[in-house]
Amino acid sequence: MFSLIFLLTLSTLSLVQAQDLRISLLTCDPGEELYSAFGHSAIRVLDRQSGRDMVFNYGTFNFDTPNFYGKFATGRLDYILAVSTFDRFLAEYQYHQRSVREQVLDLNEDQKIQLVRFLENNYKPENRAYRYDFFYDNCATRIRDAMEKVLGEQLIWKDEAQVPVEKTFRDLIDEQVFYMPWADLGIDLALGSRLESDASPREEQFLPKYMEQAFARAEIEGDGPTRPLVSESKAILDFAPKVNSMPTVNPYWIFWVIFIAFAVLTFVGFRKKKLFLGIDITFFSLLGIVGLVMAFLWFGSEIRSTKWNWNLLWAFPGHLVLAIALLKKQIRSWVTKYLLAALIMADAAVVFWIMGWQSFHPSLIPLLLILILRTNYLYYNLPKFRQVLP
Repeated sequence: MFSLIFLLTLSTLSLVQAQDLRISLLTCDPGEELYSAFGHSAIRVLDRQSGRDMVFNYGTFNFDTPNFYGKFATGRLDYILAVSTFDRFLAEYQYHQRSVREQVLDLNEDQKIQLVRFLENNYKPENRAYRYDFFYDNCATRIRDAMEKVLGEQLIWKDEAQVPVEKTFRDLIDEQVFYMPWADLGIDLALGSRLESDASPREEQFLPKYMEQAFARAEIEGDGPTRPLVSESKAILDFAPKVNSMPTVNPYWIFWVIFIAFAVLTFVGFRKKKLFLGIDITFFSLLGIVGLVMAFLWFGSEIRSTKWNWNLLWAFPGHLVLAIALLKKQIRSWVTKYLLAALIMADAAVVFWIMGWQSFHPSLIPLLLILILRTNYLYYNLPKFRQVLP
């Protein structure tokens, strides 16, 4: 019944008098959870004559989708355009105390009708789903693309008026999740070197706050005197910014503690002529598992940003094979050769980082040091304690 009412409401929206329509961009501040850390955008359509007040939201998905997590991990999850009442939309942000700002769009009567018809067509069951891409096709960029579709060459973004931010895609993400170090680490592990390119003003609009700024700069020309795209801006919900702090348990100090433990054991092993292979088997096993996940995201996912991920230089799937080989009392000659190759790859990862070809998460420094330390130690000492077979 609820969906039927919405469909009937949508079918009459484009029939109302355009002067009664008020269309605006809603920009919502980030939340405290990872899924909400980047903010949100939506379109509000208010019919002032009837009082119908609806929000078009491109940022929804269906948890009941078959193989939901598999599709999400491989970039095959479709997002859906949803429609709700403005009051229902706002209630969620009121509950979570997230600020919401509104920019009223200065569209002429024909442009309003065309935009409403565009949204109505997008909401048809056969059109409402789309293949989500966090950087290039999301809840914010869909709204931008709708505006460009309706206004065409009349829409001028005025990007030259923007103060250059000169940030890479990774920088733009990091500034939103720096206080979530474990999530930030996971993102940096999953996403590859494509993120090291500087985002253009248009590309920055994948983040709602930058699209809000782009709308504030934009102008409409060609249907009379040039005018700003936004005629009015106001805060609908205005909460004091929350002070985000780094959690006590974070990878920065934990990984350094692990490095110190490895360094002490390596020193003791050198003095007492012991290998302590148990720590190496555990360490290389974990690196191999992480490497398998990253390799899967590179080759098995449709997400473009997971390609060309040079984290694989240090977290390499082959480390799992090395861990198994270290369990045996006799080692094959390839093991020492592999240790040398692993050392070279770890050094190459450091070079890639220094040269700016890919930025790794800062907390990984002690793990790289452990890898360099232990591959060195085992390369020179493993043949002394294990029989080497051809």
